[in-house]
Amino acid sequence: MLAAGLAIAALVLGLGVFRALSADASDVPPYHPSRLRNIGESQQVVVVTGNGRTSSYATLRAYQKNSNGSWTQQFPGMPARNGYAGWAWASSRVQNTGTTPSGTFRITTAFGLKANPGTRIPYTHAGSDDYWVGDNRDPKTYNLFQPRASSTRTWRKGESERIAAYPTQYEYAAVINFNRPLGSTVSWNAAHGQYETSRPKNVRLGSAIFLHINGAGSTAGCVSLRRADLLAVLKWLDPAKTPRIVMAPLADIGRA
Repeated sequence: MLAAGLAIAALVLGLGVFRALSADASDVPPYHPSRLRNIGESQQVVVVTGNGRTSSYATLRAYQKNSNGSWTQQFPGMPARNGYAGWAWASSRVQNTGTTPSGTFRITTAFGLKANPGTRIPYTHAGSDDYWVGDNRDPKTYNLFQPRASSTRTWRKGESERIAAYPTQYEYAAVINFNRPLGSTVSWNAAHGQYETSRPKNVRLGSAIFLHINGAGSTAGCVSLRRADLLAVLKWLDPAKTPRIVMAPLADIGRA
């Protein structure tokens, strides 16, 4: 009887420990990096959770991985804005619909109308006639930064963003690598004075998705922050830690 009693007590104690561990695990929010699927080897993760699938309000959190594999949140949650029409999955988003793409993306470069504020990721100081091309009739230049709008260019200005036209938002910005041609596929065409890719991306999905400074309200698909918050994130980003951004409505963040 004593042995049976001890066995029952041990079982009860074991169940208590299991419940406690389960409760602790359930306390980890769905946006915590330990619960995200596609961050790979990243040691810096920016997580943007939208308030709802049709909401233009969101929260940004930044995490860094510790040497023991745990994660530390770097700043308090930052209020953010996203597209005026809410969210759409990256694979099915349509250009000019005012949606922010849900998914996981690298952050490898930044730009701005002012000099580098201290970010370690490669930074381009944009000029008054620099553009981000979104001309879906010219796939080879689509979703690429183009300096000094050459007269021999093949892309249309009217289908592209002149960076200087947004002096507040693009004072500083980080590029979210949604639908972007990257790396060795991009080269400079001197004859046309433009960057071109040998592997065009899907011109239907959209271009120019950035993390930038707040404007007057929602965005056309980017994520925006207060100026001080954006600067804090830019200065924190470290290319050696392979930063990624995971963004989606809160209900979908675990699938992004």
